[in-house]
Amino acid sequence: MILLKISNYSEVVASKIGKFLESLTPDSLDQATVEDIVIGKLIENLQSEGIKGEVAAVRGLDLNSDQLVFHDSTKVRRHDQF
Repeated sequence: MILLKISNYSEVVASKIGKFLESLTPDSLDQATVEDIVIGKLIENLQSEGIKGEVAAVRGLDLNSDQLVFHDSTKVRRHDQF
């Protein structure tokens, strides 16, 4: 299993739409938008290599050093099979 944590959502959104508009969007929207773009590109690239599997975006799960931390509100926000 591979776990990917993106830590610069706001910067990515700001670079695409501008700093002013980014400041008007909530962080949760930034996070979901960047995750959806990354998931889409990841699936495209893996499929082109003949790889099959699943990918999910999960809220309420944190990666801290060598530990996974589950919060009470852990929820799968998006799940795709490819």
